[in-house]
Amino acid sequence: MGRDRIAALGQWLFLGSLVGILCGASSALLLWLLERVTDFRVGHDAIVYALPLAGLVIGLVYEHFGQSIVAGHNLVIDTIHDNGPEIPLRMAPMVFAGTVLTHLFGGSVGREGTAVQMGASMTDWLSHRLGVDKSVRRQLLAAGVAGGFGSVFGTPIAGAVFGLEFIVLGHIEYDALVPALVASIVGDMATRALGIMHTHYPAALYLPLTPLLFLKWLVFAVAVAIVSVVFIELTHLVQKQGEKRIPRLSWRMFLGGLIVVCLWKLVGTGDYLGLGVPMIERAFIDPSLPSYAFALKLIFTAVTLGAGFPGGEVTPLFFIGATLGSVLARLLGIPLEAGAGVGLAAVFAASSNTPLALSIMAVELLGAPVLPHVAIVCVVAYLLTGHRSIYPAQRLVNSKVGAKLKRMTSLRDRMKTRHSPGESAQ
Repeated sequence: MGRDRIAALGQWLFLGSLVGILCGASSALLLWLLERVTDFRVGHDAIVYALPLAGLVIGLVYEHFGQSIVAGHNLVIDTIHDNGPEIPLRMAPMVFAGTVLTHLFGGSVGREGTAVQMGASMTDWLSHRLGVDKSVRRQLLAAGVAGGFGSVFGTPIAGAVFGLEFIVLGHIEYDALVPALVASIVGDMATRALGIMHTHYPAALYLPLTPLLFLKWLVFAVAVAIVSVVFIELTHLVQKQGEKRIPRLSWRMFLGGLIVVCLWKLVGTGDYLGLGVPMIERAFIDPSLPSYAFALKLIFTAVTLGAGFPGGEVTPLFFIGATLGSVLARLLGIPLEAGAGVGLAAVFAASSNTPLALSIMAVELLGAPVLPHVAIVCVVAYLLTGHRSIYPAQRLVNSKVGAKLKRMTSLRDRMKTRHSPGESAQ
C-alpha cells in the first residue's frame, strides 16, 4: 500500500509538473502580450473603431476552423464529464490569438478563459500522446484548468481549488487534488520565472467581525447576488438572441463590436474597455469613483462576450465586483478597501459557483484578514444566485437548498426546463 501511494505521488508530481510548465509558459506569453497591446490601444484609442472589423475576422476564422471549439469552457467541462473526443489542440492558438486581438481593439473580456482553455487543450493533447486511461485523463484536465487559472492570476492555491470546484456545482473533485495542486503551483512558478509581475492590491487590514458588520455583509451579499444574476442573464440573453436573429458568428461579432464602439463613444472614456485594471485599483482607494461604474462594465462585458468574442469573464467580473463593493462600502459604512476586496471576489464566486476558490483567492491577493468577511459574502451570494452560471455546462448533483436530484444534470439543461411543469424554478 505504501509503495502504491509513493508511485501515485511520483506520477502526479511528474505529470502535474509537465502540465504546470505548459500552462505557466503559455500564461506568461499571454500576459506579456496583453500588456503590450493594452498599452498600444491606450496610446492609440482610434484603433477601437476597428473592433467590429476585428470581430468579423475572428468570427470568420472560428466559422472555418473552430466550430468544434467554440463552446470554450463548456467544451472543457463536457469533456471532463463525458470522456468525449480529444479537445483539439488548435483551441490553444486560436483562443490565444482571438483574445489578444479582442484586447487590442478594446473588447471587454478577461484572460482567465483563455488561460484555462489553453491549459485544458494542451493537457488533453498530452494525455492522448501518453495514452493514459480515462480516469487519469479526467484528472489531468482538471489539472490543466487549475494550472491555467493559478498561473494567470498568480494565485496557485485558489487555482487548484477552482480546477476541482467549477466542474460540479457544490462538489469538490478530490480525486484530482494532487495533480491540480502541483500543476497550479508549478504553473505559477513558471510564469513568475519568465518575468511576469501580477497586479498588486492593497493588503487587507484587520477588521473585527461584529454582529452589525455581519448584517452589513448579508446586505452586501444580496446586492452581489442581484448583480451576478443580471450579468449571467444579460450575457446569455445577448448570446441567445444573437444566435436566433443572426446565424453567422462573424456577423454577430461584427454587430457586437459595433455596439461596444457606440457605448465607448457614448460614455466618453476608455475605462470600460479591455481588462480595466486601473479602475479596479481605483476602487480600493478612490471614494469619488463613479457609482455607476459597475453597471457600465457589466453592459460592456455582456455585449462583448454575448456576441462571441474570445476571452474570459474573471477580470471584468473583478472590475464589476470591486467597483460595486466600493459603492456598497460607502453606503454601508464599511472600509473602502474591505468593500472593494470582498466585492472583487464575491461577484465572480457567485457567477461561477466557486465560493471556496474565490475566498482563497481573496486571501492570496489581499491577505488573511479578509477571509471571514469574503467567505460570508461569497457563500451567501452563491446561494442566492440560484442554479445559474457563466458556465452553463456545470453539473448539478444536489440543489443549493440541499435536495438531492434523481440524476446529475447540467445547468444548461436545467435552465431549459426549469419553468416546465413539475420543475422547480430555483
